[in-house]
Amino acid sequence: MELGLQASLFDDPAAGTRFTPLTGSVRRRRLTAGAWVDVLPGWLTGSDALFTRLADGAAWRAERRQMYDRVVDVPRLVAFYDEAATLPDPLLDEARNMLSEHYSSELGEPFVSAGLCLYRDGTDSVAWHGDTIGRSATEDTMVAILSLGAARTLALRPRGGGGEVLKFALGHGDLVVMGGSCQRTWEHAVPKTTRPTGPRISVQFRTRGVR
Repeated sequence: MELGLQASLFDDPAAGTRFTPLTGSVRRRRLTAGAWVDVLPGWLTGSDALFTRLADGAAWRAERRQMYDRVVDVPRLVAFYDEAATLPDPLLDEARNMLSEHYSSELGEPFVSAGLCLYRDGTDSVAWHGDTIGRSATEDTMVAILSLGAARTLALRPRGGGGEVLKFALGHGDLVVMGGSCQRTWEHAVPKTTRPTGPRISVQFRTRGVR
């Protein structure tokens, strides 16, 4: 897939592709109502190579959804790999295993699935929502997101709005983990932008029974 990604200025091709150890690196920000987010910029160095492989090799599909009285295109491409599926790149297995190990004492179970979203340009987006399909509607859980490609804003706000809006510019190997009650008590979005921006792939790791 030809997407015209501009390479990161901070990736050194000679250094190869590797993950930074999570212990001692992630920074936690506690939110309201028992929610929190962990952030680790540049978790994956050399991430542009993974972006290219996923852009070419993931099972991308376009979705449509009902909106009021009409059916519209979902403004992004998606791919989903459940726990029985083979992930499209070994680095995603490595990432999932590292996250499962690091958060095992808090989470009590491994990350098992991987959902991918491809934002082709600034017109692709996702509206305010929480990942509350399945157990996360009533239970605390975690959603870990690895961002590849151009940086896009991930915005978070208390559910229903009316409070502080947090904004994280995520891309080129950055990691964010939303935990605690975050999916029930906060919402997140990737808003559209009119600024020229390159493509971004978001890889979301989830536990069993959470979408």
